[in-house]
Amino acid sequence: MTSTAERTRVGKYDLGKTLGEGTFAKVKVAKHLDTGALVAIKILDKEKILKHRMVEQIKREISTMKLVKHPYVVQLLEVMASRTKIYIVLEYVTGGELFNKIAKQGRLSETEARKYFHQLIDAVDYCHSRQVFHRDLKPENLLLDAEGNLKISDFGLSALPQQFREDGLLHTTCGTPNYVAPEVIMDKGYSGATADMWSCGVILYVLMAGYLPFEEPTILALYKKIYRAQFSWPSWFSSGARKLISRILDPNPRTRITAAQIHENDWFKKGYNPAKFDREANVSLDDLDSIFNESTEHMIIEKKETKPVAMNAFELISLSQGLNLSSLFETKEIPDKKETRFTSKKPAKEILSTIEDAAKPLGFNIQKKDYKMKLQGDKLGRKGYLSVSTEVFEVTPSLFMVELQKDSGDTLEYNHFYKNLSKGLKDIVWKAEPVESNPTSVSDQK
Repeated sequence: MTSTAERTRVGKYDLGKTLGEGTFAKVKVAKHLDTGALVAIKILDKEKILKHRMVEQIKREISTMKLVKHPYVVQLLEVMASRTKIYIVLEYVTGGELFNKIAKQGRLSETEARKYFHQLIDAVDYCHSRQVFHRDLKPENLLLDAEGNLKISDFGLSALPQQFREDGLLHTTCGTPNYVAPEVIMDKGYSGATADMWSCGVILYVLMAGYLPFEEPTILALYKKIYRAQFSWPSWFSSGARKLISRILDPNPRTRITAAQIHENDWFKKGYNPAKFDREANVSLDDLDSIFNESTEHMIIEKKETKPVAMNAFELISLSQGLNLSSLFETKEIPDKKETRFTSKKPAKEILSTIEDAAKPLGFNIQKKDYKMKLQGDKLGRKGYLSVSTEVFEVTPSLFMVELQKDSGDTLEYNHFYKNLSKGLKDIVWKAEPVESNPTSVSDQK
């Protein structure tokens, strides 16, 4: 593309593409200017945080991530602030969500599911030892690093000891309905540790079955099944797995199995290697108040620079599966994650016009700016309105990469949307010719 776009430099980081966006924050990939290392930076608007009285919640999220230094938890690297924004610098995890792995290949083998469960229990047990309770554990909040190891993310709903009432229990109903423990739904107070453990049991079931144990069309029907722990067993579950899951999905939190007891379970112990790390690492929370005060002493400066929006080889590799770039040049009829990429040899403006023409009949409103486009659904879905951002990047003067990414809404609804949208994109999608195929001219390829 010949147009230009603004790049922002924040402290010692160069901000790149947006990875995700919510009401109060957006997450961008960034590159450290000295080392070239990639990080993820969560950017929060101070004015919005103050207006909606979210200061304590943001402090709690930062405190949580500082307290938890574990190999299977996304690491907080540093926190910065300018006059208008707060920047939370996080470890950049490249392997995607565990949810995507399940969506792509279906249920996992018992051995692979057990490996992820080992890592999940290791991390959750450590969080609990630091008096941190996640309260929204689900496959969408479990990321995978380049080596395929688990990384727990999104501590926005986490609880710290000061949130417990005089009865020693939490009283805020939160989390995702299908993964929430019965006592959380009943709103009579609950232990963060036992509630998290229930969610771990649901996750283990999903890993091994490929679907949820509790799934109903209405919330009332869903809650009834959760109250009674009413679910069925797939035939391929081993007896050891069934016994363990039964003890985790115990509707009575007083008799539900604990993390310590899980570690002694025979099924769990098979192939278990505990994580090795410094459990006594010192953590300081002294700088939390400084990010909200008006002192300019430690504030960073935001610098905007104008550069062409172009994809270099390094950026292409960072978006690919390892070093295999074929995933960038092939589009699937149904994507297995919340972002989708394809390439096209058509002009950039024609690409965007084609996407717009294909999206409008599906009930989407369009907002365009330069070579970016926002598709906003007009129907309320399971998790609000589906919103999809689209951007065109130049790979070479005659080849463009198009990225569609779900900003909000349900991932499965995004999959269904893309399946329908892709029918109208066939004339602009270009596929790289497989090495083993007979040579054909570029003009023969779409």
